[in-house]
Amino acid sequence: MGLTRIATAAAHFGRDLAFDLRRVAALIEEARGSGAALLVLPDGTLGGAFADFGRVDPEHLPPALDPDGPEVRQVARLAADLVVCFGYSEAGESGERFSAAACVSGDGVLGRQRKVHLSAAEALHLQPGGGFAAFDTPAGRLGMLLDYDKAFPESARALAADGAGVLACLCAWATSSRAPTLTRDRQARLFDVYDCVRAVENQVVLVSANQAGVMHGTRFLGLAKVVGPEGATHARTGSRPAMVVAELDVDAELTAARRGRHHLAERRQEAYVPDRVSPL
Repeated sequence: MGLTRIATAAAHFGRDLAFDLRRVAALIEEARGSGAALLVLPDGTLGGAFADFGRVDPEHLPPALDPDGPEVRQVARLAADLVVCFGYSEAGESGERFSAAACVSGDGVLGRQRKVHLSAAEALHLQPGGGFAAFDTPAGRLGMLLDYDKAFPESARALAADGAGVLACLCAWATSSRAPTLTRDRQARLFDVYDCVRAVENQVVLVSANQAGVMHGTRFLGLAKVVGPEGATHARTGSRPAMVVAELDVDAELTAARRGRHHLAERRQEAYVPDRVSPL
């Protein structure tokens, strides 16, 4: 495919959908102006994140949206020639709720993902998704991870094994409650480690977007970034709202990383089954 510009954002989104859609429109225009082909936005782009799990009053939860509803269609119209990944709270057919992501362009929805791994607090309000699948887009074959999903090696591996060369990781990852600075924040360290390790172990490009700012007393990290398949960070924001753009040849990066050691091809699946593992 040659050189591709990939944009990702650290941005704040809240419960006001009209505000969120205006911010999405502005970020899409900024990405388009930079020549980007792909833009990754955070978990909770529409409606904000699950920032305060202690409140069970429905007015404090993100609005649950129809996955084929007007808000999703509006983002697709705004995207036009761009490929845009964004997160929202999805209303299920039977009244259940999911943390979800959609990947859209002007042609409509290209791919969907529901968050599979839920924290104990999230499980009070959400149902888990059922698995991971990659999909084809004009910007290449992609897969999406939502927030806590990236803490599990199997999540990214499933998408890479399904042919994804780019993993879009949409997050609402918060700071540690007692950390005095970002450089000493345990969650900031974990956030960065997961981004780099998932890229390296699967030899893919990982595009990490995150919420920024504060909601209901929860402060989000920001730290959006684009990581190459050998662990190099090509572009990165700080903790404040910002967008960064990285230009790279995804196919060439993957080929170079896999030339000497091809992690996916050299797996030994038969050795990973617990009841077959021998200590000898």
